[in-house]
Amino acid sequence: MEAKRELQFESPSFSKRLKGMLGVDFYRLFHTPMFYIFLAIAAIIPAMVSAMTMMPDQNGNTMEPLYSNVWQIIAASEPLYVINSIADYANMNMVFIFGGIMVSIFIGHDYKSGYVKQLFTTHAKKQDYMMSKSVVCAFAMACMCITYLIGGVAGGMLAGYSLEVNVGSLILAILGKMIMSLGWASLYTFLNIIFRRYFGVSIASSFFFGTGILIIGVAAVVENLSLPASFLNIFLYGSSVNACLVSNVGTLLICIAVSVAWAIIYNVLGTRILTRSDVY
Repeated sequence: MEAKRELQFESPSFSKRLKGMLGVDFYRLFHTPMFYIFLAIAAIIPAMVSAMTMMPDQNGNTMEPLYSNVWQIIAASEPLYVINSIADYANMNMVFIFGGIMVSIFIGHDYKSGYVKQLFTTHAKKQDYMMSKSVVCAFAMACMCITYLIGGVAGGMLAGYSLEVNVGSLILAILGKMIMSLGWASLYTFLNIIFRRYFGVSIASSFFFGTGILIIGVAAVVENLSLPASFLNIFLYGSSVNACLVSNVGTLLICIAVSVAWAIIYNVLGTRILTRSDVY
């Protein structure tokens, strides 16, 4: 009986371990200026995009606006994959670009400061680290979606864009993108585990995948081969492009399924890498 009690004391349950890791990571997130800086960036960028497109050019003529509607700053007007113009992508999807940079800085600090070495030397499980980072970074990116919404709406209204929208579809689109934060955060955590010794490479990889350049190229090839690109829309780019101003409940369910699938896949892969290699 004593041996059993000692074993239970030495090996806390999964829920207790994860709760402890989450507590530490959330404390670090809320007590670092980086989190608040990126929240501000997420609000400023859409406001700047709206304002800059309404400024006069060198000849004194007003530049052609990117949008005709305030809510196009938040989500595309319809599901898309191959981008025809910058306006198709210059919406809340941008959060997944600079959100990836924030994740790289957050995780990179663990390795640069020696925190990871101390953590894994004492008691933490590799899977707990992956899951905690994914959840906390997903929370941070979801918060960035909210500040992006505030900045985008304010900028669009100042630019004089129309406010007409299907409210239900708009809400579902916003929720879909916020839910996809978990999938994106899991991907970025996985990438930073791979490039943990190369801080600059981890930031560059997060930015590269966040822009969707690779997936857009794949989509173009698939389109040329006359193969269905719907799978790419649904899975490879995380349904982020499907969460649009004509979203429905099905769109939201797809975003949930894809985000959870990404989280499981990248957490399993990241845990395997941490387990089989030197993490220091």
